[in-house]
Amino acid sequence: MAENGLASRLYNGEAGLNIVGRRKLWFGVAGVLILIAILSFGLRGFSLGIEFAGGNSFQVPASVGTLEDAEREVNSALAAENTGIEVATAQKVGGPGGDSYELRTGQLNAEQANAVKAQIADDLGINADQISGNQVSEAWGSQVTERAVLGLVIFIALVMVYLILRFEWRMAVAAVASLITNLILTAGIYSLVGFEVTPSTIIGFLTILGFALYDVVVVFDKVQENTRGITANNNQTYGEAANLAVNQSLMRSLNTSVVALLPVGGLLFIGAGLLGAGTLKDLGLVLFVGMAVAFLTSILVATPLLALLKNYDPRIQAHNKRVLARRGALARGEVTPKGAPSPAQVDAGDEPLDPDAAALAGAAPKVGARPTGKRPTGARGGRPGGGGNRPGGAKRR
Repeated sequence: MAENGLASRLYNGEAGLNIVGRRKLWFGVAGVLILIAILSFGLRGFSLGIEFAGGNSFQVPASVGTLEDAEREVNSALAAENTGIEVATAQKVGGPGGDSYELRTGQLNAEQANAVKAQIADDLGINADQISGNQVSEAWGSQVTERAVLGLVIFIALVMVYLILRFEWRMAVAAVASLITNLILTAGIYSLVGFEVTPSTIIGFLTILGFALYDVVVVFDKVQENTRGITANNNQTYGEAANLAVNQSLMRSLNTSVVALLPVGGLLFIGAGLLGAGTLKDLGLVLFVGMAVAFLTSILVATPLLALLKNYDPRIQAHNKRVLARRGALARGEVTPKGAPSPAQVDAGDEPLDPDAAALAGAAPKVGARPTGKRPTGARGGRPGGGGNRPGGAKRR
């Protein structure tokens, strides 16, 4: 019984999950999630780091106590100077001079920054020279954003060219739509949850594009294999062959995603959670969220959208109609499946063919296999018609 379990059938590509056939459901869910993400962009916006929003950072030696102690003292100094702002983020960083705490705040002018620095030194009982302060302008973040958008446009253009040359334009459109859906949903999660957007986040966004593309190409390669020469037989529609490809590559995509998420999860939970490396947290978080979303979009969006686009192809439309017409004729008994007894055999007392056996007898051959048929006879197609050494007949004595 264990051999017929869901896990075994998934590994063998025999689970029979109707993913392509339920594309309206997946498109509906994706559309609702995209709408929620867009509304969140407009209503909540993003929690921008000081590289994008502008601000100040103060670094104090880790010898002053815990990170919470340092954050409390900096907030106290900010309140004493009536700045009206608080510490936005705090993290432990390493350096040549030893570990230190980096605490980031909102925008301060030069006079406020110097006053807060002096107050922090006085509260912690250290020299002001041991505290370093930096001011970051939002212009730097704007430049990073512009370069990231330019890189995204170039990447999508190159992906379109590659997929058109490797597969076809419909697959290119479906893949790019899946990539854009992945980016919107990942950004929507950041907006809804309030994760901070830093330069490491932007780098992570660009990184997950490559992973998402790989996941889509794996599935599309199997779709192309299953649909090669599909119009030569009347056993499967294009959507059914594409759905079979998704089932056959589902475990491969899942295993790839799990293997990729394990080190990213270690980077996020161990590097950021236990070691307190804030930069690793920013990079690991976007990779973890983006890769998980990429697996779902490559399965539930890319291939169903491809099947929808292919159904507008006149050749595929005609093929699908032939397949459905043949099935209707089989259901009405107008056509005898291959291997089923003829009416004369049934009248003669032969055992009638079981319906399941008839279905198996008329089942589709391996998808992608060349259609079978009689070998032509004659000089070009097969063996000569006659025997002997002469092509025309038997050897004369």
